[in-house]
Amino acid sequence: MARTVDSTPDVLGPATSDAATDAGGSRGVRDDVTAFVLGGSGGLRRRAAGAAGTWAGLALVGMLVAIPLRGLYRFTGGTMEEGFMLYFPERVARGDVPNVDFLHLYGPGSLHVLAGWYGIFGHHLAAERTFGLLQHLGILLALFTLARAWGRLAATIVASLAVFYVLTPIALTAMAWNGGLALTLWSTVFAVRALHVDGVRRRRAWVVAGVLAGLAVTYRPDLVVALGLVYGWLLWRHADCRRPVLAGAVVGLVPMWVHLALAGPVRAFEGMVLDPVFRLRAGRELPRPPSWDRLDGGLQAVAEEIPPWWRLPHLSAPQTIFCWFFLMLLVAAGLLALAILLRRRSEPTGRSTVLLATALVAVGILPQGLQRPDSAHLLWVTCVSFPFLVPAVVELLARWWPRADARRLVVAAGSFAVLFTFTFTALFTFRYYLLHTRIGLGQVPSPFKVQRDDRYFYLGDVRAFEGVQAAVDELDRRAQPGDRLLVGPSDLRRTWYSDVFIYWLFPELEPATYFIEMDPGLANAEGSSLADDVASADWVILTGLWDGWMEPNASMEFGSDRPNQVLRERFCEIGNYADGQAVLYQRCR
Repeated sequence: MARTVDSTPDVLGPATSDAATDAGGSRGVRDDVTAFVLGGSGGLRRRAAGAAGTWAGLALVGMLVAIPLRGLYRFTGGTMEEGFMLYFPERVARGDVPNVDFLHLYGPGSLHVLAGWYGIFGHHLAAERTFGLLQHLGILLALFTLARAWGRLAATIVASLAVFYVLTPIALTAMAWNGGLALTLWSTVFAVRALHVDGVRRRRAWVVAGVLAGLAVTYRPDLVVALGLVYGWLLWRHADCRRPVLAGAVVGLVPMWVHLALAGPVRAFEGMVLDPVFRLRAGRELPRPPSWDRLDGGLQAVAEEIPPWWRLPHLSAPQTIFCWFFLMLLVAAGLLALAILLRRRSEPTGRSTVLLATALVAVGILPQGLQRPDSAHLLWVTCVSFPFLVPAVVELLARWWPRADARRLVVAAGSFAVLFTFTFTALFTFRYYLLHTRIGLGQVPSPFKVQRDDRYFYLGDVRAFEGVQAAVDELDRRAQPGDRLLVGPSDLRRTWYSDVFIYWLFPELEPATYFIEMDPGLANAEGSSLADDVASADWVILTGLWDGWMEPNASMEFGSDRPNQVLRERFCEIGNYADGQAVLYQRCR
């Protein structure tokens, strides 16, 4: 069958019936018709179609991922975030329901998938991080596939640059955001591909796009904004896609339907919408724009107390975050404006269609960076828009120098994108990539391993390690299977963080609280169940790992003191380890 293209009337520009038409006037820049996203086979099989070049590009991206990999497996994890990605799927496998038995601010999809993953590969930190690696690879390969519309070299540069954005914010932690973003990008790939094929292949591509979109929402419901922009455009313009896309989305949302049935619509809505969007916001949001002379994020400030080695010229950490925030907005808006301009001024090409779809994703995920502009959230957003500066600059250069060779344009655009990254984000991209590499090579000491039996977790501070390990060892000697455990910060009036990994080290104990993950404004709110949860516990471990937490938001406010009162009235201190880094309590007999 003949290839079809984005040929229906477009409100953003005139129609076209020839995907190979190059409206930019450049002799070198053409749609790469072998690209999977443009309806081709992907150019992976036939040497004549450039398969060797495609595989070489993928090999380069794989090599960049492999260089810091050993260090990434040994790196310090987020004691709450990585802790609950280890522990929550295990609770789900045992029959617990998110938003009913424990607080969970995201969708159920990642927990269900991880529960199955751990069932196959075991409940180990390495298994969790391997799944996180697969999610990262999903993002990188999706960006490679999208950029293939500009050729193999452009795709290789885009995905290679994205490595420094994707691997650095939270190492290999299998966070729901990364899985949801990978699914969103692949849904976009299949949606654009559907515009360039026909017949059964077109319907199949629409269905797959819908399934992936539905799955993405089960991971992170807030990705509905990005998906809504992409599919709002597509469903409006292409009536034939509505039924297969919606049918696929219904299938992809199966984890959400199951969750709504188990938790009930009210509890699910409260846990996935009201808690994260409204109740939690005051205690987690950071100033917009960020401060020029200080780091606003508590975790960011702790990480920069002993910064990794980096002697190359750079902006300071606060200045980096400040500039990055505005560039995040500028680049996303610029990509969208350029895509619209290209489609309005000339006949749309496959490249302009890909650029528009990617730009809509980049704009749709901006709320993730706006709500809490620290380096992790900025990386989660700009891992799409900043690498895609390469094809955007190629399009601009092609119009300024229409007779320039395509390879030269791509090299020039790639050089600009690398320089841009180095200038404005080096401290949190290239520097942390180097840190992970040095850990893997043994040039930087590995973090300290808190261990119980075959389960372990890494901490970066020796005093924290000594205190937590001592408390874990003592609890191991005293606790009985079925006992109830509660873990929290040293002052339960300020529930700004929780070391969830300690629960995971004791799978035979029952969590004593709904607030396994602790957040300001939720766990410490007046009338919350935390005081009753403390009263129900047999054991309590309070940690001082985050006693220096400082953020310009409501997390600094004192909440209810009732949980502390219950602890004083009903519990006896068993041990205070490493000057309060961990304190173990037992219910008084």
